[in-house]
Amino acid sequence: MKFELGRCLLQERLADHGMTLEQLAQALQYKRELLTDYMENKRVMPLKNAVAIARTIGCMVDDLYEWTALE
Repeated sequence: MKFELGRCLLQERLADHGMTLEQLAQALQYKRELLTDYMENKRVMPLKNAVAIARTIGCMVDDLYEWTALE
């Protein structure tokens, strides 16, 4: 089965875990603008960034995006 990547859910996951964008940027030493680009779907997270983000905020990598199953 194939899946299509949908909307980035980073903002929602941050809220779920009580973390701000600034805190995440500092923890990972990423530029805030990069994380904002992910949240606004201007960029797709590379796998290594998605894993680092997920581990830092305490969620699964799959939780960072909406997914649609394709037939």
